[in-house]
Amino acid sequence: MNLSKAPSQSSVPWFWIGMAGVFLLSAFLRFWGLSRFNTLVFDEVYFAKYGNNYLTNTPFFDVHPPLGKYLIAVGIWLSRLLPFGNDARNQLTGSLLSPWSYRWLNAFTGSLIPLVVAAIAYQLSHRRSYALIAALFMAADGLFLVESRYALINVYLIIFGLLGQLLFLMALNSGAGRRAIWLALSGICFGACISVKWNGLGFLLGIYLVWISAWVIRWIEKNKYKKLSIKEENSVLNTGEEIPLQELENLTFIQKLTEIDFRHMLFELGAIPAVVYRLAWIPHIQLNPERGFWEMQKQILGYHQRVGGDVNIHPYCSAWYTWPWMMRPVGYFFKKVGKTPEPVSSLISPFPPSPPKVVYFDVHAMGNPALWWLSTLAIAILLLILSQRIIRATTNHNLSLVQSTEFGVALFLILNYVANLLPWVKVTRCAFLYHYMGAAIFAFLAIAWIVDSYVQSYNLWLRAIGVTIIFAILLAFVYWMPLYLGLPLSPESFGSRMWFRSWI
Repeated sequence: MNLSKAPSQSSVPWFWIGMAGVFLLSAFLRFWGLSRFNTLVFDEVYFAKYGNNYLTNTPFFDVHPPLGKYLIAVGIWLSRLLPFGNDARNQLTGSLLSPWSYRWLNAFTGSLIPLVVAAIAYQLSHRRSYALIAALFMAADGLFLVESRYALINVYLIIFGLLGQLLFLMALNSGAGRRAIWLALSGICFGACISVKWNGLGFLLGIYLVWISAWVIRWIEKNKYKKLSIKEENSVLNTGEEIPLQELENLTFIQKLTEIDFRHMLFELGAIPAVVYRLAWIPHIQLNPERGFWEMQKQILGYHQRVGGDVNIHPYCSAWYTWPWMMRPVGYFFKKVGKTPEPVSSLISPFPPSPPKVVYFDVHAMGNPALWWLSTLAIAILLLILSQRIIRATTNHNLSLVQSTEFGVALFLILNYVANLLPWVKVTRCAFLYHYMGAAIFAFLAIAWIVDSYVQSYNLWLRAIGVTIIFAILLAFVYWMPLYLGLPLSPESFGSRMWFRSWI
């Protein structure tokens, strides 16, 4: 792929206009009709209540770390200072609150996620086109939209995990003097991510896997070159694909990773996250002094070990291997309004029966089908390319894994995807589709990477395929949007969007 890394020389700042458009679209969809359902939706029955409990000093037990509920509490407290958003209220949290008050901070946080994803894409590739496509795809997903519109805590896990990854990449692209600062900030964000939910560890695990892999690759390739004879080494210099031994220290993505030594990983990305996690518990333990820190960890672990893993526990339980294909979305809210008129015999009345006046209000926590299915295929394609490149490099001295930017990006995406998905293989408790959100982001980045390479290609067919994929994802987002926003649907319109029985 011959793709230019240089920014466009156009006088019109199309990239920034595009990014502003993506952000405004994300914010609009998250804030529009935010108080539509004046009730507690799905796990708001826990998290909105728990957030309010911190403000009313009401003790409680929760099965997750406390940071997500702190942030909901902050949102509720700040909403009292604002002159809007209080038109509808309820007392379901234990206080008289508007739905807007316990949802708005989630909506704002979710609006920022596409921007952070774009920044990660740019730090990986230094390609603005890739960053913009990644942001657009991120903004066009339904599950992330739904999770951002209610007082749930997954968006906080995602934003902190992504910020940790972004700051780590910024450390790679910084000089040695600033690297420790970026890594420390990265460690703080990873600690905050784990303080929302334990599965936030997947983002940190992904970084460790990428770092370890870079050291292994670097060591293998250095040993490979040391074994070359002078004649072989000279032939390598003339291939145009390989780098000579004395230039191995050029800072490609893989080589930048090996600039970070074990001490940095142990302190900035080991000790600092652990300290942040411990500090995050202080306000919760002060409110609930009957349980200390370690007792809380044991009780949380015990709870998750005791929870069963089948549909008898919850009708929307799903296995980890079904998530990439979105086989079992989660119904968050459903309300039927109106009724079907009684049938009238044609012998009694000469007029045809009136049409049904039933309307469904449904909120489905489901992804954009086109985006999810294509991104799953993209991960499989990247994995195949990665495997072929490794096999070829082990048998051909003219190929370098260290020197390939494409290999570094693919390695980063695949290992982070694996780190956020495969640990669920050993989890026996009931799990849901939203537990795939951490892995899904890297699948979205994978399809954006492929689409960007197609759009930038000189091959007209590849460019057409890339543009077609973009429009297919956007059209699917619009088609399923009523289920994301809880808009009224006729029974026929609702049924036309439920393509599989397992979706209902």
